This record gives sequence, structure tokens and C-alpha cells, in this order.
Amino acid sequence: MHAIAIRHFGICVADIELSSRFYREGLGFEPVMDITEIGAPFDALIELPGATLLVQQLRCGDVTIELLGFKDREATGAGERGAMNTRGLTHITLVVDDVDAVAARIVEYGGRIHEETLVDSSFGRMLFCTDPDGVRLELMPGG
Repeated sequence: MHAIAIRHFGICVADIELSSRFYREGLGFEPVMDITEIGAPFDALIELPGATLLVQQLRCGDVTIELLGFKDREATGAGERGAMNTRGLTHITLVVDDVDAVAARIVEYGGRIHEETLVDSSFGRMLFCTDPDGVRLELMPGG
């Protein structure tokens, strides 16, 4: 079998500046690549002829996310969190020192807390929040 490695996860965002601030300042992600405009040949790769992407890669530990905005068109979709039984990526889990403090920062930087998801589990207090585009972020206590 051939070796496979994950390079990053892409997240389409409505406002790349807002989302960048949310992940960098709100959650402490580190920039890997500044916001860059990318056109051809990637417009063909993403099946949006003529589109200009606005891209920023951010890292948290060993994981990199890639924020994808568009210079010349709107992001589509509801922008609300999807149901956990919807096919595809359901959430990103963040291991944090203080669930309540991180949840407060998520709200401060444009995200939402979903109090109805709060549970006390064998792992500790856990909670789902969402980023400004409705991506689910599971907060889980560390160690």
C-alpha cells in the first residue's frame, strides 16, 4: 500500500478576514500561509471556472486547516451547523484547558455556544460550539 498523509482540511467561509480572526485570535491557531489570491489553474480544480480563491492556512498543533473564501463570488449554503447524522465531516474536536473560557472566546470572536449540547461525561464537561460559518467545534477538556 502507498503511504498517505493528510496535509490539511479545507473550510469554505463567507468572510475570510472574520474567520481568520476567529481561529487566530479567538482560538490561538498560528498562520502557516497568509491570505493569498489564487486563480487558474485551481479554478478548474475546484470546478468554479474564473473564480479567485482567497486562501489562508492556519495550524493548531499538528493539524492545519485551510480557510477558503472567494474574491469574486459568494459562499453558498445555510451557514448553520448540520445534523450529526449528515454525511461528510461533522465536527472538529478541540482539546482545551477550560471549556467555559474557550466557549466564551468563541462567542467573543463571532461563533456560537450550543448550551443544549453540554454534557458531563467520563471525559469531563463537553460542549459543541460553532464558528462564524456554522462549523461544529467540540470542546473537550485536556488530559
